[in-house]
Amino acid sequence: MVPGTRFAMAQQEVHFEIFTRRGSKGGWKLHDVLSNRDGAIKLAQTMMAAGEVTGVKVVKETYNSDNGDYLTLKIFEDGHNKVRVDPAADDMPNVLPCFKPDDLYSYHARATMTRLLRDYLARNKLTVTELIHRADALEQFEATGTAYQHAIQKVAIAQASATKKPVQQIIKDLNTLVTKTIARVYRDERRNYFPKVEDEQFRAIADRLTGESDGGYILNGAIAKHLKPASGWDEKVVRLLAIMEQAKDNSPGARLLLSSVDAITSEILSGSAALHDLIGTHENLGDALTTLIHLFLGQARSDKAMSSGVSVLTRHFAADNLPAARTAIANRIMAELKGVKRLGGETLLDEIAILRRIANKLVLGQGKYLSHDDLIAAFTTRSKRLVTYEALSRFLEPLSAQDEKLRSLLTIEEGIIGGENKRQLASVILSVVTSRSFVDHFQDAATPVLARLQTLAELQGHVLRSGLQEHQRREIAESLDKVASAAETHAHILENIAHRAASPVDKVVAVLKLCGSGVLTEGHLSAKARTMVLADLNRPGFLADYVAHLAHGTEPPAPETAKAELIQILEKAGITAETGLKAFAA
Repeated sequence: MVPGTRFAMAQQEVHFEIFTRRGSKGGWKLHDVLSNRDGAIKLAQTMMAAGEVTGVKVVKETYNSDNGDYLTLKIFEDGHNKVRVDPAADDMPNVLPCFKPDDLYSYHARATMTRLLRDYLARNKLTVTELIHRADALEQFEATGTAYQHAIQKVAIAQASATKKPVQQIIKDLNTLVTKTIARVYRDERRNYFPKVEDEQFRAIADRLTGESDGGYILNGAIAKHLKPASGWDEKVVRLLAIMEQAKDNSPGARLLLSSVDAITSEILSGSAALHDLIGTHENLGDALTTLIHLFLGQARSDKAMSSGVSVLTRHFAADNLPAARTAIANRIMAELKGVKRLGGETLLDEIAILRRIANKLVLGQGKYLSHDDLIAAFTTRSKRLVTYEALSRFLEPLSAQDEKLRSLLTIEEGIIGGENKRQLASVILSVVTSRSFVDHFQDAATPVLARLQTLAELQGHVLRSGLQEHQRREIAESLDKVASAAETHAHILENIAHRAASPVDKVVAVLKLCGSGVLTEGHLSAKARTMVLADLNRPGFLADYVAHLAHGTEPPAPETAKAELIQILEKAGITAETGLKAFAA
């Protein structure tokens, strides 16, 4: 390629203007205009080194023939009096995260660039590795001006917070570093440093580059060039993973090739735009997460059609061939779980159901990519957003039946984790069961009293089996028992049994039947019924009368047999065998 020519700007013309400044208060004057970037920067540096000027800068001017506009971008600047630096700052070590062009190709530098340029990379369907290895991509990025300068400024501001060095000086140093890096890529492109390689030739290139100081740089450049014709993310993934077929052994060349492919694939999967294109549209976030979890686990999703890229990725994830890429998917899943966007469904119960399905599936993947602690933290964060007072109030508002409110809240409890989240939910449950409307609902004579008592007993049993803290379970259970006791007292159920019973045996049998039918809550109400039973068991001759009651015109059972059977019935009613035997003995 001829020096000064452009790489991918068919509708644009580029030239480089060199400005100089003389004296401490002199203004900028145009010195020369060149078509060669390297030549323009070299001329500026030469003039500065010779002491001819006190300041120089090179400005890239890009003319767009479509709209007739010029885009101006400063690509180099140096000078003695441009920035006033505190003398103390001159003695401080360089605070830049990178010191030479090679540093910009490190893992952490690429990760930083990915975060800073996320939107730009997504719009242009580029990975950061492609951007920093392709001359045409760098020239297009440089021409944007705004994205380029904003990225520099963000890094400079972040670095300035840890030093006394002025932001302007850090920006200058960063611009110099980036300019050198871009110039290096342009130079390497012109001398064909990055080979054009077909799929089946990458292994040979990797073997040759193994051990070379810039082997990874050259291989990544070749891969970036190989990906350029891809029309979208799916095709890029397919092209990348086709290269992997040559890296099935554990030789140095195979490891180098696998490392590059894995890193670039992880860059693709780290971007939300790329992931959206790869997995397609979904009904809601929960459905999309389910697809990602299937992908992460290396399992094909039978109810969804998969793109070619996802299909190949799934196969490689199942074989655990791409650790960095799988980590990227794991991180995306965790990020979405911790996010604020709803998983889907019309109600909070739908949301809980989706969350439980995701949890049951995701727990299969805990291990080196997803730790147990990370999963717990993610689901705890998601649960926290489901049990806020605002969320629960909106959920309960349309529910009119008081028992339905409590059942729904207990269903939510089964789907959330986290001690604080459970305590938050318990406080809402307690406010429901102690509310005037709840108490009035279970005092309403329109519903048979036994049906109301049975509902309260079922709800109390659900509470006692829940994962709420013990003192919270006890407090809620006591509140439900209080409501049940009031309903029983108002209806005189136990009192009527006592009045209508023809004998103490009939009364005991009736009360024990009531206890065994699941209509009495634990606490004061069940204790009241047991007290009635024990009082009659103490009566002289009760056992003989009970044996006669069992006869019903047939041969009566032996007293000891009848006594043993009655003890079993008492235990089912919550009266221990020891207590029952003591009552008989008395």
